[in-house]
Amino acid sequence: MLTILVAGSIFFPGLFLLSKRCLKHAPGLRWSEGDAVIVSARLVSSIQAIMASTAGYIIATSCEDIIEDQHWLTSSYILFAVPYFVYDIYAMFMCYWYKLQVKGHEDKSNPRALSVAFTSYLRREFLMVLHHVVMVTVCFPVSVFWRQGRGDYFQGVMFLAEVSTPSVCLGKILIQYKQQHTLLHKVNGCVMLVTFFICRVLLFPYLYYAYGRYASIPLYMVPFSVPWQCNLGAALLMAPQVYWFSLICRGAFRLFAGSSRSRAAPPAVKAGSAGHAPLSPPANGYSPRESERETDTH
Repeated sequence: MLTILVAGSIFFPGLFLLSKRCLKHAPGLRWSEGDAVIVSARLVSSIQAIMASTAGYIIATSCEDIIEDQHWLTSSYILFAVPYFVYDIYAMFMCYWYKLQVKGHEDKSNPRALSVAFTSYLRREFLMVLHHVVMVTVCFPVSVFWRQGRGDYFQGVMFLAEVSTPSVCLGKILIQYKQQHTLLHKVNGCVMLVTFFICRVLLFPYLYYAYGRYASIPLYMVPFSVPWQCNLGAALLMAPQVYWFSLICRGAFRLFAGSSRSRAAPPAVKAGSAGHAPLSPPANGYSPRESERETDTH
């Protein structure tokens, strides 16, 4: 157990540092420190998501009895991934810190500025930080010890929630570099919307449905047939997913509504060309303030 925890503690921060170094020093790239940090953090999140999704698929497809069947990969990957959530709190703060520096309002050498930035980060990303803390302090012991080796199928299906993370990370990178007007951003947004809804929002109703089929009881009876801790845990884990999905839907609406307004702009420009230089709408469909409100979900 300790060996796997140590391996995860080395792998994720090590991958982050290696990626950052490559982006900063590779010939033809030589990115700035801030750009390298932001992209490296997204890259590590995407790799962790691919690993978790792969593990989840292997586990779920290997368990015929969804309650009693066990797979060695279940507890092993949980132990390996726990350090990721600790590391990611730090990585998210570093991304936030460098975004502040890009705006030119923070001095990296000033300890007070760093403290103020960290407090601001905790306020802004409170839900995400809380989610990561709960994953380590609650979900980890529950998944490894409280289950007592039962329900590996359900744990594997929950790993599949990470399927949406790579598209979320790519969307963040495209927003960071003002590429919201591109076709790639629109296609990625559609993929993110669909995968997030299926793999995160519908995930918990599906788990109840799967148990109902296993126990041969109607879906509406499942909440009354499982331990209350399961209902509480599912509710607490699903609530932020629904909230984040609502933010994704609002962002998608602004993006495509903004694109429609941009396409309708030329006639107005022609009508106002007799003396005043018209104000062109933002190409990405967002106002600058809206672009800064991106929500980290992974």
